Amino acid sequence: MARMTGAQALWAALAAKGVDTCFANPGTTELDMVRGLELRNDVRCVLGLQENICTGGADGYGRMTGRAAATLLHLGPGFANGIANLHNARRAHTPIVNVIGDHTSWHLKYDAPLTSDIESLARPVSGWVHRIADPGDIVPAAHAAVAGSRARGGQGATLIFPADFQAELQDAPADTAAAGESLADEASASIDLAAAVSRLRAASHIVFLLGGGGEHSALGARGQCEVARLCEALGATAYAETFPSRSERGQGLPAFGRLPYFPEPARDVLDRADLVVLIGASAPITYFGYAGHPSALVETERLLVLSRPGEAVATQLEQLADAMQAPAYRAQSVALPEVAPGPLTPASISSALARALPKGAIVSVEGGTCGYPFYAVSAAAETHTTLTNTGGAIGQGLPVAMGAAIACPERTVVGLLSDGSTQYTVQALWTIAHENLDVVVLIAANHQYGILRNELRRDGKPLGARAETLTSLANPCIDWVGLARAYGVEASRAQTGEELVAQLEHAFSRRGPFLIEMSL
Repeated sequence: MARMTGAQALWAALAAKGVDTCFANPGTTELDMVRGLELRNDVRCVLGLQENICTGGADGYGRMTGRAAATLLHLGPGFANGIANLHNARRAHTPIVNVIGDHTSWHLKYDAPLTSDIESLARPVSGWVHRIADPGDIVPAAHAAVAGSRARGGQGATLIFPADFQAELQDAPADTAAAGESLADEASASIDLAAAVSRLRAASHIVFLLGGGGEHSALGARGQCEVARLCEALGATAYAETFPSRSERGQGLPAFGRLPYFPEPARDVLDRADLVVLIGASAPITYFGYAGHPSALVETERLLVLSRPGEAVATQLEQLADAMQAPAYRAQSVALPEVAPGPLTPASISSALARALPKGAIVSVEGGTCGYPFYAVSAAAETHTTLTNTGGAIGQGLPVAMGAAIACPERTVVGLLSDGSTQYTVQALWTIAHENLDVVVLIAANHQYGILRNELRRDGKPLGARAETLTSLANPCIDWVGLARAYGVEASRAQTGEELVAQLEHAFSRRGPFLIEMSL
């Protein structure tokens, strides 16, 4: 019988369950996992220079495919470096399998410098955590990890793998040579149509709040069209949740906005409704606690939950629209916005991107400078997919763009980002260049933490000198063009609407990565 190491057995078991990509930043306790890849052509391994690149990449990959990618991380400290983007992935209901090497089982009792409580680190961002107990546990644990990543609409599954079990030889399990099997379909929503119709007909002012996810979610193309039918039949309005994990957007689709971030405009939308219908979205709450505003923006008695996050709901929405005798969906043409000449503004940046965006593009959005302005005008663009920062942990946008590009190599990916947040995971530029990915990175460079300044100015409060200093990224300003080139990415700088239009045309006409610093 053939023999293999425990690491080889784990890779074979993961591959047999459909895991074909791993985002890795390995260390000494994962070297047998690195060796175990030598004879495998069915698992692509992508090197990230920092662990938060790896976890964000796995998030972007999972959002676009609905399948789990693996991460390979070094002990507790390495895993801790990746927790921020695992937090975002948890909020996005993204399936991910984290493989963490640990010290050899017999060395743990000596409390070596890198020893830590990995399980306690993993549980807040993982719905499933397991430590491999012996070599016979490797294959069952790998299979269970993939299944665990698919539970609850998608979640993190973390597998802790002691180094001695990685190296130990064992008989090759009979099922590790099996072809990759198809993963389970999305869990489907269960809607009581009669009760839903009764509640909808009794309401006078209805707001639908739609959650993101796969193609069968409320923010998939089909789901949005069915909600638009319901809106027409009921005189209702609809919004995407504030930070959807994934939404389809562009010409031919409804021009639903996103629920505003700040409580005042969000309440302007929600307070007038006697019924707020949640379709794949969580009940809306304020992002932070604001004096004078309730944390829960809608009381329980005004809520109707049609589906939970991560559930497939498009078919059920069609059935509900038919039961309401809603008219057929009619697409409305939306005019492309003009690009204002002269110095760049968030509005002119958004207009230029909406006009230039290739059909089928994926746009990873992070940062308040251009995120909302672009979403507002993107209904006029070619059809595309938008990914946003679901959990609010900074440094998500660039790694998610990288992971989406690996998941969908036939599609152009855009990172619409801000200068402050992108510095958290700027090392992703190296991986994007190393893998020669078709990612166009757009950096809104206003040299400040703009969202913090907006918060500081709330209720008419002044921005003090010390607060201004603590939210400034000037003196020195970051040279994004030079930084990108240092990582191997071609780059340019735009200061006017005319320059940005020309540079976008160039960036989208070529293959490989490109960065544009958009000076504000």
